[in-house]
Amino acid sequence: MGRRELAYLHQPGEPGRVPLVLCNGIGSSMELFDPLVRELDPGRPVVRFDVPGIGGSAQPKLPYTYHQLAFTMRGLLDRLGYARADVLGISWGGGLAQQFAFQHPWFCRRVVLLATATGMCMVPATPKVLARMLTPRRHRDPDYARSIAGDIYGGSARTAPDTTVAVLHSSMRATPVRGYLYQLAAIGSWTSLPWLPMIRQPTLVLAGDDDPLIPSVNGSVMSRLLPRGQLHRYHGGHLAALTEPETLAPVIDEFLDRD
Repeated sequence: MGRRELAYLHQPGEPGRVPLVLCNGIGSSMELFDPLVRELDPGRPVVRFDVPGIGGSAQPKLPYTYHQLAFTMRGLLDRLGYARADVLGISWGGGLAQQFAFQHPWFCRRVVLLATATGMCMVPATPKVLARMLTPRRHRDPDYARSIAGDIYGGSARTAPDTTVAVLHSSMRATPVRGYLYQLAAIGSWTSLPWLPMIRQPTLVLAGDDDPLIPSVNGSVMSRLLPRGQLHRYHGGHLAALTEPETLAPVIDEFLDRD
């Protein structure tokens, strides 16, 4: 899995500033982050990419692991000329952000974990919610996504599902089934729980108080295990940073800009 196989978008920002690398949720391409990026400090360099088999990235021949993908991320950043980076991951991408911080501690400066958990060793969602995550149908069928958005994502998706559907379908490309299943396989065999205390970087954990997919207690567990973890519990659901980005972008900017 070479770095040149990844589709990516690089917004250079102001020279000399540490870039923020964005890691997508399952089944989503890099356009998912458009609403949040518009609200973040425009001078901050931003790098985002599609994981293998999703969006514009090449379909891998074999399943991959978070460990492999973290090396690929590092290679991409080396190619762009960065010696250090911050990383933000949402949901599935939060697992990748944890892996990257653990695997490349001298390269990773700060970490933002958004609506995420520790992988297979976490406080799980209900069986009904988990069952709906087994296929990418919500990414491929807007009407279906609208019908289940509130049950899966909570928060504003309960009363305004159209905004959530627009975020999920921000890419013109349909989510490939094989690419989605490879993402499920990656997280299904992974957990950060044993080594989370070894992540020494300052880490902001953002957890929603109405997140059916990642119950809020997971944020509490992670922030206690992380030596320099800070929990920010917000009012909203799983995708609040994307459907109401103006509420969380200032929290993220403030954390990343601390001395």
